[in-house]
Amino acid sequence: MDEGSLSGLKKRSVTLGGHRTSLALEPEFWDALDAAADAEKLSLAGLLARIDEARLDRGRPLASAVRVYLLKRAAGA
Repeated sequence: MDEGSLSGLKKRSVTLGGHRTSLALEPEFWDALDAAADAEKLSLAGLLARIDEARLDRGRPLASAVRVYLLKRAAGA
């Protein structure tokens, strides 16, 4: 992939655990996250809550946890 084809960050607000938070990801990751939520039959907020709850390292930003989740999902893990 050509670095010039990578898109900038897109920010969305979501509610997790009753609190509003913002999450900034590249559009390609948002597309993959939306597809994963559909495949899991979850809302986007539901999938993000699941990823958030599964984070072992609370110091890791949620955006990083989402990217790792999607990478593992794409690899079939």
